[in-house]
Amino acid sequence: MSTLGFDILPRWRQFNALTKPRVIQLIVFCALIGMVLAIPGLPKEQDLKLAGYACVGIWLVAAAAAVFNCLVEKRIDALMKRTSWRPTAKGELTDTEAFLFSTLLCTAGSFVLYEMVNPLTMWLTFATFVGYAVVYTVILKPLTPQNIVIGGASGAMPPVLGWAAMTGEVGPEALILFLIIFLWTPPHFWALALYRVEDYRKSGLPMLPVTHGNEFTRLQILLYTIVLFASCLLPFIYQMSGWFYLVSAVMLSLVFCAYAYRLWRAYSDELARATFKFSLIHLSLLFAAFLIDHYL
Repeated sequence: MSTLGFDILPRWRQFNALTKPRVIQLIVFCALIGMVLAIPGLPKEQDLKLAGYACVGIWLVAAAAAVFNCLVEKRIDALMKRTSWRPTAKGELTDTEAFLFSTLLCTAGSFVLYEMVNPLTMWLTFATFVGYAVVYTVILKPLTPQNIVIGGASGAMPPVLGWAAMTGEVGPEALILFLIIFLWTPPHFWALALYRVEDYRKSGLPMLPVTHGNEFTRLQILLYTIVLFASCLLPFIYQMSGWFYLVSAVMLSLVFCAYAYRLWRAYSDELARATFKFSLIHLSLLFAAFLIDHYL
């Protein structure tokens, strides 16, 4: 029994690693914000149950997309220090195992969303899966340095999915949330690409620092953070949030812009890494401010 237990545990960890748990947590968190904002006032028992099913379904389909991404990019992952540990890159899991796991997750998640939530959310989530796993991973990522910009549409979908789950429709508020994440994605990933540029160069992926150089990428990061700042004001302007959110958004966006400005003026790997880390803090705290503001 003990030997079997030790065999199963590492195996489970390998499969779990393919789902990119930290990324999935942020995706589900952003979807949950969309759900909360779609419900005026405190949620009722049926709202909590619906949100629970939606979170499970979105988590499963998002995990399926992550697994499929690891499968398609196993050769590239093996060449990059940041991703060479992944079980598919190391050959610890076969292509068949990864494909079947992705299919199982996607099927289970789609079933939960269709039966327990609503068909619109299921189809939007499935379209997001196709957009990330196929359009971005297979087509865009290896072909164009604008891969992150165009592919960012899939990553910006979680709050839209959350909104659709609770309302059965996609309102303008959901599209504002979509826009914020869409504009946040390029400076977030390009900051990472700057200090991982040699990895991307070895992999053959046409990331912006590889194709257009360090200085051009830094300028693009600065410009995107400025536009992102403006988009973060839209929820207050549209009256879907109050003063607490506005103050939080302004403070967080000013710090993000400051990082981007410093990066543009004087580059270092340490500063690029710090900018990447703060971008995660920026989005997490921004959406946390949404949540707090909604109940004030």
